Amino acid sequence: MSESKEKVSLREAISIGIGGMVGGGIFAVLGLATDLAKGGTPLSFFIAGIIALVTAYSYSKLSIKFPDKGGTVKFINEGYGINIFSGGINNLLWVSYIIMLALYASAFGSYAPNLFQITDSTTIDGHIYSSSIIILATMINYLSIKLVSRIESIAVLIKLIILLGFVGVGIYGLTDSSYLDQLSIAGWESPINIVVAGMIIFVAYEGFELIANTAPDISDPKTNIPKAYFYSVIFVIILYITIAIITVGSLKFSEIAHAKDYVLAEAAKPILGQIGFTIITVAALISTFSAINASLYGGSRVSYEIAHDDELPTALTCQLWNQPVGLMITAIGTLLLVNSLDIESISTAGSVGFLIIFAAVNYVGYKLYQEINGNRIIAMSGFILCSLATLALIIQQFGTKRKIVIIAVSIVASCFFIEYLYIKFSDDAVADEDVM
Repeated sequence: MSESKEKVSLREAISIGIGGMVGGGIFAVLGLATDLAKGGTPLSFFIAGIIALVTAYSYSKLSIKFPDKGGTVKFINEGYGINIFSGGINNLLWVSYIIMLALYASAFGSYAPNLFQITDSTTIDGHIYSSSIIILATMINYLSIKLVSRIESIAVLIKLIILLGFVGVGIYGLTDSSYLDQLSIAGWESPINIVVAGMIIFVAYEGFELIANTAPDISDPKTNIPKAYFYSVIFVIILYITIAIITVGSLKFSEIAHAKDYVLAEAAKPILGQIGFTIITVAALISTFSAINASLYGGSRVSYEIAHDDELPTALTCQLWNQPVGLMITAIGTLLLVNSLDIESISTAGSVGFLIIFAAVNYVGYKLYQEINGNRIIAMSGFILCSLATLALIIQQFGTKRKIVIIAVSIVASCFFIEYLYIKFSDDAVADEDVM
């Protein structure tokens, strides 16, 4: 008699969703959001959260109908078939993993110098920390996948305890704050800036899609899969909004701008002093490190699934040192990005990538609504929201930060161009074999 595979409980599935979202994202993008939206930052997180929540509906329905460890890759291929478009979207998913890794590593590089300056006056460039943590995480991935899982489990618990503690103390600290008036409408930026801020930091929500990869193993899937998506997203929306309120209500805008890259640690200072700053810095380092560990593994699996479906060369299904060759490619790509782009460019590119991917998944939910027993109005709403959000982000940023938009659009275009070349040369090779 074969031994039945251990199932993933609802609690564990929710933890996967929360862990995927509350990785390094909030530590990396909070400063970017406040720089754009000022007092409207909590609203920016709410807007981004609503788009994530609507998209989670399509993911939940598709995860029940098509439970597969390929997750998003499976949904795209079921909805569009194997072609240039589906291949381009799946390539974009892999590249977006690499972009997220660069964002986490960049955040690690921003927080690490603050911790080491507490005991050492030596200043080390943040890129050295960013590059070192990518190399270390890659070595751990090659050493043991079980170790990656253990690190993630422990890190999720530590960062949630610290962040919830920060929220509890922060809310109490707001009662004596002199900057609460910054949260009033008078302290908000324009509506378009608030929306764009929400889209730039949308990457802080993308991690819920990791639940899809676990769908085949979730117990009582029809009940627990939707709960896992919705409970995790709603929890994170509330957490992010509360953190944004505490940050804007505790620091002057000038202080936020000065500490933009490590603003969450700075926000702990008025409440807990240098100890609070140190605790949040440690939480950021643990969170970003664990997120890099998990995302390296996830990125390598995405590349494997794409190649397995013949949307990229089958050589990517080969192993290098007992891991998919995509792991090394993902690590090298991350090193290149984190050492060539600033954090705002990385965040914008990541948000554009995931908004396009989520728009495509929502459209699959609309297209297959009868097959998945879904609500086509909700799925189409998700498609429209993601599409409009992408356009708003590109148009607004193009007016003021054209280089960032050009980088993001070029990355997206290259994903489809690579797929076009692969299919074209694959077809040409088959045609030549037929002639012979």
